[in-house]
Amino acid sequence: MENFEFINAMVLLANFVIVPALSYGSQLALATLSLTIIYGVLRFSNFAQADWMSFGTMATILFTWLFQSAGISAGILPTALLALPFAIIVTALFCLLIDRSVYSFYRKQKSQPIVLMIVSVGVMFILQAVVRFIIGPNDRKFFDGEKYIVHALDFKNYFGLAEGLTIKSTQLITVIVALVAMISLFYFLQKTKLGKSMRAYSNNEDLALLSGINPEKIVIVTWIISSILITTAGVLYGLDKSFKPFTYFNLLLPMFAAAIVGGIGSPIGAVIGGYVIAFSEITLTYAYKKFFVYLLPESLEPSGLMQVLSTDYKFAISFIILVIVLIVRPTGIVRGKII
Repeated sequence: MENFEFINAMVLLANFVIVPALSYGSQLALATLSLTIIYGVLRFSNFAQADWMSFGTMATILFTWLFQSAGISAGILPTALLALPFAIIVTALFCLLIDRSVYSFYRKQKSQPIVLMIVSVGVMFILQAVVRFIIGPNDRKFFDGEKYIVHALDFKNYFGLAEGLTIKSTQLITVIVALVAMISLFYFLQKTKLGKSMRAYSNNEDLALLSGINPEKIVIVTWIISSILITTAGVLYGLDKSFKPFTYFNLLLPMFAAAIVGGIGSPIGAVIGGYVIAFSEITLTYAYKKFFVYLLPESLEPSGLMQVLSTDYKFAISFIILVIVLIVRPTGIVRGKII
């Protein structure tokens, strides 16, 4: 009986902490990788990144609605996965348009990174206005297909437990897509000629130019890769939850916190930081009362919620972790190695 209680506690923890944190961490890792690529190659902190995420997701939703109206679907998978490549193209083209009309001027002027960072804040407000004008400020659900892979009731009946494990299809898709995207990016940066050129340009711009590397080509590829990562992250986040522009803006702090915690400028650090922030947010805001009820004798059962912080403080956790890391280990978990 005690073994069953322990298993029930573990299933409960997996259901409400481990699986959601893995899913959210994968989304955050992809978004942070996008931010890191921009910082590593173009050398500025892009405060518009969360709104690029919102723009890419909006484009995916519009293509999804178009496909659905034409009777095109992906069967048990979300139609958004079919729309994603088209949305990435639109987002990348819009990124390049903004780069040519805004950022390129400051690059030619050899402006300081702080100037580009301030300019990105202006781009952020423009993107917010564009997204709200096109799709509005309200929640937009665009998920279709099979919702669950593992049903809680089926799980309980099959194993004879009091707790059931639920795994949504979006959670599994998120982890798989994120893993493929991360492996592809690391392979591209380490093994391909263009990826090595990006790393060379990032490490020493003057030496890279003397080696015959075309800086404009590097900039274009950087924006395209960043668009792929941030649009994919936004769509996975929206499928898992829902789409609301202001919610995406709230992801800006966790993204920067993940980048700094992992080691700013390091792609591996971005991935680690994404999962650290995600697990921290979820584990610290979960109410553990029922979990300890399963593990402790009846006389020691907790009366309170056993919750470290209220869910209202979820995004404050990113800020707290960020401050602690900056004080204790400013270089982050992985010492900053630019791309």
